[in-house]
Amino acid sequence: MTTPSMSDETLRSLTAAAPEIRPFWEAARRGELLLAHCTACNRPHWFPRVVCPLCGSRDIEWREACGRGTVYSVSVARRATPPYALAYVTLDEGPTMLTNIVDCDVDGIAIGQKVKVVFKDRPGALPAPMFTPA
Repeated sequence: MTTPSMSDETLRSLTAAAPEIRPFWEAARRGELLLAHCTACNRPHWFPRVVCPLCGSRDIEWREACGRGTVYSVSVARRATPPYALAYVTLDEGPTMLTNIVDCDVDGIAIGQKVKVVFKDRPGALPAPMFTPA
């Protein structure tokens, strides 16, 4: 688990290169998943950025996601210790994100399975959104 000062330092260094995504990482520290939502084309997108990849607009606002989704595809790295699952999860809001499925038996993960977001601490980094079976 990271200490508050390390998280603060990590947040400062991360957002120094990309200050426009600071709201995303601040929300992640609180355990909230934000999506960038384009007000020009009225669609959310993933990954966090301030230019809409769908229409090119800079009219972006941050909105809290419900934190639920469906496994689109999954791959289990069995040679790792411990094995881990890497998956594409399609969020209920529409975007698909590359993430990990955690806190479960990786052999039980299935395409079409419902999942919910959890935030996992990482050494020397900010908490990252991952998913667990719902």
